[in-house]
Amino acid sequence: MSDNKAILVVRLSAIGDIVMASPLIQALRRRYPGSHIAWLVQPESAPLLSDHPALDEVIVWPRSQWRALWRQKRPFALLREIRALRADLRQRDFSLAIDLQGLLKSGLLARLSGAERRIGLGSREGSRWLMTEVLPRGGEAGLIGSEYRYLAERMRLPVDDFRMHIGIGEANQAQVRRLQLRLPAGAAYAVLCPFTTRPQKHWFVAHWRALIPQLSDELGMAVMMLGGPDDVEAARAIAAGTEVIDLVGKTGLQTAAGLIRDSRLLVGVDTGLTHMGIAFDRPTICLFGSTRPYLRSDSSRTRVIYHALACSPCRRRPTCGGAFTCLREITPEEVMREVRSLLDDPSGETR
Repeated sequence: MSDNKAILVVRLSAIGDIVMASPLIQALRRRYPGSHIAWLVQPESAPLLSDHPALDEVIVWPRSQWRALWRQKRPFALLREIRALRADLRQRDFSLAIDLQGLLKSGLLARLSGAERRIGLGSREGSRWLMTEVLPRGGEAGLIGSEYRYLAERMRLPVDDFRMHIGIGEANQAQVRRLQLRLPAGAAYAVLCPFTTRPQKHWFVAHWRALIPQLSDELGMAVMMLGGPDDVEAARAIAAGTEVIDLVGKTGLQTAAGLIRDSRLLVGVDTGLTHMGIAFDRPTICLFGSTRPYLRSDSSRTRVIYHALACSPCRRRPTCGGAFTCLREITPEEVMREVRSLLDDPSGETR
């Protein structure tokens, strides 16, 4: 493929997956420096990519709008929207589309692009028939983002500097600074990321409430909590009676990323914000239970706490009747032991 062709990356969601796939942008840029590189994504995840210095364009797939037309039984209006996106994509003359999601919906969108070469990563749900090539989700089991590195290697992209990257625009940088004014002058702070999409991935409210004063009293850190608009009620339950700075639902993705970038410590469950801690090489404690996306990050600043049981990892099909024992058995005391070890490690960051 020549350097002046257009490349489309398709990874519609979710936040953590996009963060972990982000090294592919720089790898593609280094291999094809003159190409136009675009990424097709859902609206809620677009801010993760909009200020990436090696990405030329972010194309938003209006998923909610299409779903609304389907539910309203307006097939002709939906067909017009599909045709409009198809025309929009094809005017860019993509020569290569890479479907990182591997689902039918992402495969169909890659096919709509008109790219002659379409590479699917672990394609399923019939999407493999929409690709010209399908590569397995290979790589080193247990290493963060290894499937994307494996894809890059198979595509003969450079992987010697395969690092996650999140761009933060000027307006969001200013918002980060405004929110940091709530902290005592010069104070280090810890970030908590307790929320994700499924209850079996959540640590327990009582555990968070026990951890917060230990972080503030023993380590002398301010404690900040981040999350999305849907997490506001759950955040109130954690924050009640504590001194945590509750910013849940009050920041966009880039602002949250900036706060994580400047933090001294992050503790979180399997959620996109937690993976940002690793992207910014901050001291990060990951609490995994029903899912275990990785066990190591190749950084001395990351610790994963994971209690594997006979049923682990159950992913979307828990069998414990809501007990979530794998996470319940991770105690605040264990987390604090890992925090102390991490912050006292000379290869990490000292207190």
